[in-house]
Amino acid sequence: MLVTTPAIVISALKYGEADLIVKAYTYSDGLKTYMLKGVLKSKKGKFKASQFQLLTQLEIVANHRNQGKMEYLKDAKVLHTYTSLHTNMVKGAMLMFLAEVLKNAIREEETNPQLFNYLENSLMWLDLNDKIANFHLLFLLNLTRYLGFYPDVAFKNQNYFNLLDGVFEMNSINNYCREGQNVAILRQLLGINFDTLNEVKLNQQSRSNFLSMLLLYYELHIEGFKKPKSLAVLNEIFS
Repeated sequence: MLVTTPAIVISALKYGEADLIVKAYTYSDGLKTYMLKGVLKSKKGKFKASQFQLLTQLEIVANHRNQGKMEYLKDAKVLHTYTSLHTNMVKGAMLMFLAEVLKNAIREEETNPQLFNYLENSLMWLDLNDKIANFHLLFLLNLTRYLGFYPDVAFKNQNYFNLLDGVFEMNSINNYCREGQNVAILRQLLGINFDTLNEVKLNQQSRSNFLSMLLLYYELHIEGFKKPKSLAVLNEIFS
């Protein structure tokens, strides 16, 4: 079926000498993989490699067969031209990290408009704002809402957060219960939006520790999820 849909580039892998394999999260059909023939060598083709930089927002035309195989693009154009995401070194490191998380976390080939809108709006906010040191923390926390394991906030004033069950507990009941500063930061982030994120004051060590807890939370709730290789680069940027 021929589909015209917004899409967000999750990854672009060189294949052979001239081809690209692009994973994109589409509004119409969830995660899709496309083969782009000759895009790295052709100067006159309809596609340019620069269109498929990480987390670029596109409008694509594609023939979706929906058989779990690679699809083929018929057309693509940049839907939102970023002003800073691909030129700012700090934002570039964050972009690399977020794209790797999304590649590991999103598996479904089915439409999820709420998730797509969240990604679209979050990336636009990141592009237009400069105070972003804690952006990835709130981004990952809020992303769990759309992936199905957002923390239960019913008893958020309890001392412990149970990573395994995603609930706050009065006592530690397993090896995945956490307390102290990480849980305090979690409480601060629950329910806020990006515009008020700057009110959460964290130093590098606190930020790094909380991120480690968040990534463990992902590992426990997404089968096969692995810590992003770009984590070291991100930590270095914010050290």
